[in-house]
Amino acid sequence: MVIGLLTVELHIPESNSLKAKRRVIKSLKDKLRNKFNASVAEIDHHDKWQLATLAICAVSNDKVYIDGALNKALNFIGELSGADITDYQIELL
Repeated sequence: MVIGLLTVELHIPESNSLKAKRRVIKSLKDKLRNKFNASVAEIDHHDKWQLATLAICAVSNDKVYIDGALNKALNFIGELSGADITDYQIELL
């Protein structure tokens, strides 16, 4: 069994309140869950208007599949408007 974890730090330049940030993050989390069948959670910067850190986790018995899926999720996040990737890390456990 392989567990893949993608941690992504995001900057949300258009956000001017926590409510605006929550709207962007909720939409992104829902899209990631639906498209990649992965668990998604905001894990840091809960009270900062323009920063967020997301953790995306997926499980499979194929290491290559998990690595590819997490890289596709990273590219998907990068293509969406509303949030810029400032840092990321992929771990396979």
